Amino acid sequence: MQSDFTNMIEPTPILKSKKCRFLAMILTVALSCGVYIVAIFSFYSFKPLIALFITIFGFIASGIIRSKLRNSSIPQSQQELAYNDKAIATWFVAKELCFGTD
Repeated sequence: MQSDFTNMIEPTPILKSKKCRFLAMILTVALSCGVYIVAIFSFYSFKPLIALFITIFGFIASGIIRSKLRNSSIPQSQQELAYNDKAIATWFVAKELCFGTD
């Protein structure tokens, strides 16, 4: 029964500086709402069929970007756990952008 859980090697980082928290918030909003903003803009600007293709491409690109951020910043032993957009953004900002500033 003890082997059924994943050992947490590192907890989710806590960002202490305002700059790092702001970057994590911007990245969270971009991951969560970016596709919808692009979809609204494309339906306003282009024909509906082109806008539909742009929206589908946006969902695919968003998933690829989310998985790349997740795989580059979250430790290997913890990648099988489920993370939301805020946790992925926090891990990425802590490991890649604000390394050593906190």
